[in-house]
Amino acid sequence: MNIRSQRKDDHVVHALEQNGFHNDFQNVRFVHNSLPNINMSDVDLKSSYLNHRFAYPVYINAMTGGSEKTKEINRRLALIAARFGLAMSVGSQHVALDDASQVASFSVVRDVNPNGFLIGNVNANATVEEAQRAIAMIDANALGIHINVAQEITMDEGDRDFSHWLDHIRAIVEAVDVPVLVKEVGFGMSLKTVQQLYDCGVHYVDVSGRGGTNFIEIENARSEKKRYDYLSDWGITPVESLLMTRPLHHKVCMLASGGVTTPLDVLKLVALGAQGVGVSGYFLKVSHLDEKEMFEEVALFLEDLRKCMVLIGAQNINELRNADIQLREGLVMYRETK
Repeated sequence: MNIRSQRKDDHVVHALEQNGFHNDFQNVRFVHNSLPNINMSDVDLKSSYLNHRFAYPVYINAMTGGSEKTKEINRRLALIAARFGLAMSVGSQHVALDDASQVASFSVVRDVNPNGFLIGNVNANATVEEAQRAIAMIDANALGIHINVAQEITMDEGDRDFSHWLDHIRAIVEAVDVPVLVKEVGFGMSLKTVQQLYDCGVHYVDVSGRGGTNFIEIENARSEKKRYDYLSDWGITPVESLLMTRPLHHKVCMLASGGVTTPLDVLKLVALGAQGVGVSGYFLKVSHLDEKEMFEEVALFLEDLRKCMVLIGAQNINELRNADIQLREGLVMYRETK
């Protein structure tokens, strides 16, 4: 196995070992509605992002690919996406762009889900030609560009030059014919970051905040020196990111992720401005279940989205965005107090 494929397997192992981090979900509360005046069957969870309308505001976020073990994970994730009509992003495709023997670990998602909505994935070092190859590899409906400076800085073999990233992002956005989503990898986006991306022509971002898979801790665990414990709480949460970037929500389609483990977490991020919510760790763990149990678990997760909507008293996504919310511990509410 080559070094990059081994790194992919290492990432999965360490991600499964993590138990989650502070993500501010506990500081966001919906006000209970004792008389919702709706039926659960009336709840409509449809949401639009990446120029597509989905039945749920949930998508399978970028995780893996690039080895035989991760090929099987991608296959099972694609089965979930196909069964429930969820968008799915693959992990970074660069290992397959450089080594054709790893292409199948990514293209398997299109084989399993021929009519599904798939999101490719390259880093901000990618050339236009690499971006186009990544799209073709899985016949992607959209392309994700991940920005992961915190991971690279703490990775022993990581990149150290970042001044060209915005130029590469701009070039890719202008050249490809699918929507481009720029996403963090778990450290959040500030208003300044989103403004910079918007100025480059980006209209879709995933703020991917702190609270889920922590790549600083993963790279620290992979390193012989283990010197980055002091950075384990680096980053801003998805809740903070959505609140910070509120002034641009009318210009940029906001997606969010970072430590989402429950249906209520999903709805909190949607209420704060996310059009779609990416989930990684939950789906990674579910993908290791027996196939029947895997499908049953995801079906319950999606059913509970509807149950929580009834508790909130919101029949659809627009009503959810106007639901009464309490924020605690210094978080600033962006809506006027009703």
